[in-house]
Amino acid sequence: MRVVTLVLLVLLGLVHAELWLGRGGVPRVMELQARLDRQRADNAAAQARNAQLLAEVSDLKEGLEMVEEKARSDLGMVKPDEIFVHVSAPRR
Repeated sequence: MRVVTLVLLVLLGLVHAELWLGRGGVPRVMELQARLDRQRADNAAAQARNAQLLAEVSDLKEGLEMVEEKARSDLGMVKPDEIFVHVSAPRR
């Protein structure tokens, strides 16, 4: 009877060691879960950026107002008879 108990305890120890130290053990699963969470966050950020770019593309396709706004804000362009005036907020 003692031999069976000893064999069962050794087998339990081996299973427990495999759970903590093995290839598919708890630390590896936790590491993979953290990587998955980071990747999901990166994907969400990329999807938000893609949605913003898609909205910009659709605006550019639909009208010239967006093109004019982009040219004015990004490139500093002005119309032929306009004078550019930059007003900055007062410093506190």
